[in-house]
Amino acid sequence: MRSWLGGRSRAWSAVFAVVAAVASAASLAACTPGRDAAEPRGSVGVSASASVTASPGGSAGATPGTATVVSRERVGERGYDLVVRSPVLGRKTPVRVLLPEGWRPGSGPWPVLYLLQGCCAGPAEGWVGHPETERHTARARMIVVVPEGGRAGFYSDWLDGPAWETYHIGELIPLIEREYGAGPRRAIAGFSMGGLGAMTYAARHPGMFQAAASYSGVLDTGYAREGLRELIRTQGEDPDDLWGDPIRQAAIWSAHNPAELTDALRGVRLYVSAGNGRPGPLDPPGARSDSESVQLRQSRNFAERARASGADLTTDFYGDGTHTWPYWARALERSLPLLREAIGA
Repeated sequence: MRSWLGGRSRAWSAVFAVVAAVASAASLAACTPGRDAAEPRGSVGVSASASVTASPGGSAGATPGTATVVSRERVGERGYDLVVRSPVLGRKTPVRVLLPEGWRPGSGPWPVLYLLQGCCAGPAEGWVGHPETERHTARARMIVVVPEGGRAGFYSDWLDGPAWETYHIGELIPLIEREYGAGPRRAIAGFSMGGLGAMTYAARHPGMFQAAASYSGVLDTGYAREGLRELIRTQGEDPDDLWGDPIRQAAIWSAHNPAELTDALRGVRLYVSAGNGRPGPLDPPGARSDSESVQLRQSRNFAERARASGADLTTDFYGDGTHTWPYWARALERSLPLLREAIGA
C-alpha cells in the first residue's frame, strides 16, 4: 500500500499547483470572497432507517437500490475491507469498516462515524492508508466507515455521471445498519473534498447526522470556483457534468455549496479546521507553501455564514500548515471529542 506522503503526493502537489494558480487568478478577477468467510453478518431487528430525502436543486434524480456485500477481508484487529455492489453506481465499490471493542453479531444499535476521502485519493489511501485513523478511534464505542467517493466525485449525484450522494445516503447507510447493527446516531467528517461532502450531506439530509467536521474543506464553491473546475479537468472529467455551468445552473451550484446551506445546519454540531498554506510544524524540511490558503478562505467564509445562521460551530484555524495528511490526522484527533459526544460514543 503506497503512502499518501509517498508516490501519490507528487501527483497531488502537481494538481494543487494548477488549482492554486487558477483559483488565484479567478478570485482576483471576480474581486469576491485474508478473507474471513466465517465472519457472521450484523444484527437482527435493526431497521435500515436511512433514506434519500428531497433536497434543493436536485441533480440526476437517481433512485437507490439495495447494496450488497460481495466480499469481506479482515484487516488488522478491528477492520474489514468490504467490496460492495451498488445498484445506483452500477458497479462494485470498496468500503473500509472499523468495528469497536465489544461489537458482536446482533449487538447494537451502534453510533457511526463516516469518514470521507479527499480528491484524487485512491481507495487504499487517505483514511484507509494511514494508521492514525484506527489509532485515534480505537477507544471510541462507534463503528467507523470509510467509503469510496470517486477521485473527484464531490459527493454529489452528477448531472451526467455517478450518483455518489444517492449511493452513500440511500444504499451504504442502510447496508451498514443491516450488516453491523448501526443505529441512527451518526457523525460525518472529511478532508478537502470530503469536507464539502460532510457539510452538504448533513445539510441536505436533515436529521441524518448529529455532527459534521471539515478539515481543510472545500466549503465555499462560490470562491475560486474556476479552480475547482480545473481540478475536475485534471482528473479527466468534464466539470459541466458535475453541477453544470456555474451561471446557467446556478441553483444547482448553490444547492451543493456548504456556505449557502448553513441555515440547514442549525442543530448539527460543526467543526471546521484549516491552515494558511505556509509550512508548519508537521511539514518536512524543505516543504513549500501550497493551496491550503484557498481552503482557509473558504472555511472562514463558511464559518462566518454558519455563525450568522446560529449554528453550533467550533473552529481551529491553526496558522502555519499545508494541505497534507499530517494536519488532517491531527484534526481528526482534535475533533473526535466533539464528534463522539454528539453521537454518544
